[in-house]
Amino acid sequence: MTPKTTAPMTTRSAKPVERDSGAKPVQSQLWGTVLMLASTVFFSGSDILTKGLADALPAVEIAWLRYATFSLLVIPLLMMNGGGTLLRSQHPGLQVLRGLGTVGSALLFTASLRFLQVADATAIYFISPILIMALSIVFLGEVVGWRRWSAAAVGLLGVLVVIRPGTGAFNMAALLPLGGAASWAAAAVITRKMSGRDHAITTLTWSAFVGFVVLSALLPFVWVVPSLGQVGLGISVGVFSTIGHWLIVLAYRHANASTIAPFSYIQLIWAGVLGYLVFGALPDRWTIIGAAIIAASGLYTAYRERVRAKR
Repeated sequence: MTPKTTAPMTTRSAKPVERDSGAKPVQSQLWGTVLMLASTVFFSGSDILTKGLADALPAVEIAWLRYATFSLLVIPLLMMNGGGTLLRSQHPGLQVLRGLGTVGSALLFTASLRFLQVADATAIYFISPILIMALSIVFLGEVVGWRRWSAAAVGLLGVLVVIRPGTGAFNMAALLPLGGAASWAAAAVITRKMSGRDHAITTLTWSAFVGFVVLSALLPFVWVVPSLGQVGLGISVGVFSTIGHWLIVLAYRHANASTIAPFSYIQLIWAGVLGYLVFGALPDRWTIIGAAIIAASGLYTAYRERVRAKR
């Protein structure tokens, strides 16, 4: 799964970002919106499949199957767009750090699904735009006004509503998607720092390969022999998430990020609906209320980003 709420930013796991480049035709903006909405379906589907594997396989193994598929799928994409020349990055160190952030995010979110429902984990994970804003102040020198700080406080309140610390409903596993969101925020800030310097496919490929190498190093310590069906599900997770990533790249090419990013919150709805259809698990009222608060915070933050971009 991945949140995409402030412009510009990337999606979870490996989604490169492109900055707004002025107004775009209405038809192009509409097509970008459709692509963004389609990506939420694939990301939610990937999360549901991951949840289905979470009780049987270690998180590292599930993530490895995902990244192995991801890496295999980006190779033909790389070959069709210049081959090895696109592997050359102007900032290889930053690309590695970004790859570590994205794989850490994927791994923590995957681990959380063994203990949490998809809707709960997704709602908590959507705090990442607020964390991106905070890290951008420290590492990019961005100036944030009181309106966006207020939106950040509201978003944090929404997370507290979902996880309810200090109550009997609190689950320590809720810290896993929170850690995943922080890891993704770090990757997104690095992406902003590299913006316009490396091709989108370069960033996509580095993310895939760095994640695959890291997970391959960890895999022998947790390996469980999967069934053929589990391998199929793991490959499907990789296919779904990769399609979602590429739809995001296409969406940002067709439309301004500040216009289409808010539509990513549709993923919260898909997470609840698919979680119920597949696992019979409905999010409780506190998750729904908290998710609504987080979404409202993110939407307002995206709106303020758009205002700033116009200025």
